[in-house]
Amino acid sequence: IASLQAKLDRQRQEYAKRPRIRTLTSVSTRESHDARYLHEWSTRVEQTGNQHYPPEALSRGLTGNLRLSVVINPDGTLYAIDILQSSGHRVLDDAARRIVRLASPFPPFPPEIRQHTDRLNIIRTWNFEINGLSTSAR
Repeated sequence: IASLQAKLDRQRQEYAKRPRIRTLTSVSTRESHDARYLHEWSTRVEQTGNQHYPPEALSRGLTGNLRLSVVINPDGTLYAIDILQSSGHRVLDDAARRIVRLASPFPPFPPEIRQHTDRLNIIRTWNFEINGLSTSAR
C-alpha cells in the first residue's frame, strides 16, 4: 500500500507541474480580457501579414485557407507554431509561419490571463486572398 501511495504522490506532483495551456478561439473568449488579447493578437498578425504577403502567391494568383495553432508563452514569446490544416499551397503555409514569427514577440499576458494560464494556444483560420490576409475562428 505504501508503494502505491508513493506512486500516486509522484503522479500528482508530475501532474501539478504540467503547464496550464488555454486555447483561445472567438468562440472560447467569454471573458473580456481573453477577447481583448485575441483581438489585439489578430490585428497584429493581420497587419504584419498584409505588409509581408508572399510575393510568389500574388504573382501566381494563389489563394487559400489554412488552420494554424500558435502557442505563446506568458512573456509573449513563441512556444510553437503548427499547421492544423494545410491550404494545399506550401508557399501559403510557410508564409503563415513566417508572418507569426515576424509579428512576435506578442504582448505579455495580462494578469487576468496569467493567473490561470501558463501558455495560450490561439487557433485561427487564415484566409489568404488576393486583396490581403485575414484571420477568423472558422
